Amino acid sequence: MLRIPKPSYRFVRSISTKYFPNEPSAPVFTTSSVPGPKSKQINQELGEVYDNGATYFVADYFQSIGNYISDADGNKLLDVYCQISSIPLGYNNPKLIEAAKSDEMVSAIVNRPALACFPQSNYKDILEQGLLAAAPPGMTKIWTSLSGSDANETAYKAAFMYQHAKLRKGADFTAEELSSVMDNKTPGASEMVILSFDKGFHGRTFGALATTRSKAIHKLDIPAFPWPKAPFPQLKYPLEEFAAENRQEEQRCLDELENIIVNSPKQIAAAIVEPVQSEGGDNHASSFFFQGLRDITAKHGILFIVDEVQTGVGATGKFWAHEHWNLTSPPDMVTFSKKFQAAGFYFGNGDLQPKQPFRQFNTWCGDPTKAILAKAIYQEIKASDLVTRTATVGNYLYQGLQTVVSKSQGKFLNLRGENYGTFIAWDCCSVEVRAKVLQACKDLGLNMGACGDLSIRLRPTLLFEKKHADVFLNILEEAVGKV
Repeated sequence: MLRIPKPSYRFVRSISTKYFPNEPSAPVFTTSSVPGPKSKQINQELGEVYDNGATYFVADYFQSIGNYISDADGNKLLDVYCQISSIPLGYNNPKLIEAAKSDEMVSAIVNRPALACFPQSNYKDILEQGLLAAAPPGMTKIWTSLSGSDANETAYKAAFMYQHAKLRKGADFTAEELSSVMDNKTPGASEMVILSFDKGFHGRTFGALATTRSKAIHKLDIPAFPWPKAPFPQLKYPLEEFAAENRQEEQRCLDELENIIVNSPKQIAAAIVEPVQSEGGDNHASSFFFQGLRDITAKHGILFIVDEVQTGVGATGKFWAHEHWNLTSPPDMVTFSKKFQAAGFYFGNGDLQPKQPFRQFNTWCGDPTKAILAKAIYQEIKASDLVTRTATVGNYLYQGLQTVVSKSQGKFLNLRGENYGTFIAWDCCSVEVRAKVLQACKDLGLNMGACGDLSIRLRPTLLFEKKHADVFLNILEEAVGKV
């Protein structure tokens, strides 16, 4: 196997060994191809009753361990995709299994409460010891929901209700509002809008989908709200060679954003943005751009929502990616899901909580079982300082990838994510090359994912260490050499 020169770093004792003493040191193969024949057969049978057109392979989660995912045939692949960025502490982490077997979890599973009407007696404790303990700076309140899409949907609802409450100045609903809304008409139904950014992704439910701009396939045939779209900067790489051009591009986007706001025929209730546009191609922008967004939204009375569904919970070397921006004032809402195994949004302004019951409401309003898992995840992250470890491993990984990219003979370009933990991506020179690289990596025991038109992204666990990075880098270089 090819060896890549690596920068020297001082690494502390392996933390993943503490959790996974039997984790493989390299991919394990039991069949001549991945997926193996058993996995293919199971997937074929599954397809008779379930839409499995997007299946990579059928996994055996009983046999998956740590940073390695097993297919149904027992092949174990180093996983740097991790259920689309949703595995924080590795497969079958013993601390999460311990939480799952607790009496607290059993009660939450078998008595799943309708939280808005019958919250369990210890829900505040569960939140304060986990999700709220991890709240972004300036956030003291939380709404829990069912998924990342639902987190954004409910944040949008909070924004609309907040903005209309301001317009009413404390007055009650009018008879006309109460009657017209039942016919989906104004003034009861809002004409306000949510602004999002080109290439952004915020979910696949109706409101979230109206703000999703990453791929047409997500949106085709679905009715959509006519909500505005602003440009997101298209940076040039390497960043240090294009500093002036990138600053000009970010300023252009900020100027266009303000122009859209000033000329909008409808009031913009909120603007939503991802710290890194993940599904849209791992598109980055600088703190200058995001501070500009905060300033412009505040100037025009627009709520600023940061979608941390994919970027949150440590992967970027900060617990929340927007902490990299050093904002002068915090966002109004921060949505989350994925690595927290739970979902919802944080906020600080109590007026974002509607005054009347049943407005922000559904049967479950989240799930205590997921909040219990989130508590265990947070406590393990803090106990082992996994955010700091991820930042260190990310720097090591990034410099190793610089070597791979430089030796790829133009197949790889636009490496990005420096000083952003393991939240790293790069482009391929063509769709065909990307497909071949991903397949070659799978054949060599590496599970990796794509995003955008040409990009490959990394989404490993927070227990991904130097030893895993070395395996990854060697497989990737061997794979690109085969293409």
